Amino acid sequence: MVAWLEKHQIWMYLFALAIGGVLGLSAPGVGAPLETAINPVLGLLLYATFLMVPLARLGQGFKDFRFLGALMVVNFVVVPVVVFLLTRFIAGDQELLVGVLFVLLAPCIDYVIVFTHFAGGASERLLSATPLLMIGQMLLLPVYLWLFVGTEFVRSVDFAPFLEAFGLLIVAPLCAAGLTQFAAARTSWGKKLADGVSAAMVPLMMATLAIIVASQIFKVTHQLGKLVVVVPLYVAFAMIMIAAGAVVSRAAGLDIASQRAVVFSAVTRNSLVVLPLVLALPAQFELAPLVVVTQTLVELCIMLVMIWALPRILKPQVALGAQSQDSLRLLND
Repeated sequence: MVAWLEKHQIWMYLFALAIGGVLGLSAPGVGAPLETAINPVLGLLLYATFLMVPLARLGQGFKDFRFLGALMVVNFVVVPVVVFLLTRFIAGDQELLVGVLFVLLAPCIDYVIVFTHFAGGASERLLSATPLLMIGQMLLLPVYLWLFVGTEFVRSVDFAPFLEAFGLLIVAPLCAAGLTQFAAARTSWGKKLADGVSAAMVPLMMATLAIIVASQIFKVTHQLGKLVVVVPLYVAFAMIMIAAGAVVSRAAGLDIASQRAVVFSAVTRNSLVVLPLVLALPAQFELAPLVVVTQTLVELCIMLVMIWALPRILKPQVALGAQSQDSLRLLND
C-alpha cells in the first residue's frame, strides 16, 4: 500500500484537494474547527519529513555558502523586485496590495521542505537554511513594507507570530525527529516508530492539503469577485520565480537536487505563518487575510504540478554525458 501511494502520490494529492474543496463548500461550518487543525497536522507532516533527513549532518549546511547565497539572492533580492513590478497593477487598492505584499515577500519555512523532498530536491539543505530564511524575512519584511506601503502601516504590524510559528512548526518537530532518530538507532520500538511515521508521509500530506482547502475555500469563494484579480498575479509570480530560481542556482554552480530546492524556495511563500500577522491588522484591511488564503490555494495547485514537472525539467545530464563520451571514443578510434 505504501509503495502504491508513493507511485500515485500526485493523483492522491489532487484527490485530497478535491475532497477538501467539496467538504468546505458543502459544509461551511467545518471551516473554523479545521482551521485550528492546520498547524498540528502540518507539524506532524514536518516531523515525518525531518525523520527522513540525517539530522546529525545538518550543521554542515551552514558551510554551504553557494547554496545559502543562491537562496538569499533569490528570496531577498530577486523576489522584492518581481513583487514590486507585479503589484503595480493593484497599487491603487491597499487591501489587496497589503495582502499580496505580506504573502509574496516572505519565503516559506515549513511545507516547502516537504514539497522539495517529494520532487527529489535537497530538502536537508533547505532545512538547514530555515533559520536564515526566518531571520531574513523578519528583518527585511518591515523594510519592504515601509518602502512599498509606508511608515504608519509598518507600525501597526505585530511580528510576534513569526517566532511562534518557527517554534511550533520547525523547532518542535525537529527536536521530536531528532529524539526519534536517536531511539531508532538504539531500540527496536524506536525503529518501528520511525518506519511507521515515514510510511505515513503520503497520507499526512493528503490530510494537510484537504484540511487547508476545506478550512479556507468557502471564505475565498464568498469574496471571489474581489479576489479573482490576484489569481493571475500569483500564477505570474510562480512562473517568473521558477525561471529566476533555475537561473540563479545554475549560475551558482549547484547540483541538480540543490537547484530544485532553490526553485521551490523561490516559488513557495510563507502564507500559513504570515496569516496571523495579517489577521491582526486594523479593520480597514479585513480583505487582506483572504488575499493571503487565496495565494495558499493557488500555490498548492502549482506545487503539485512542480512535484511532477521539475524533476523532468531540472534533471542530471547523465545520458548526455555518456553519449558525448561514446562519441569522443569513436572519434579517437
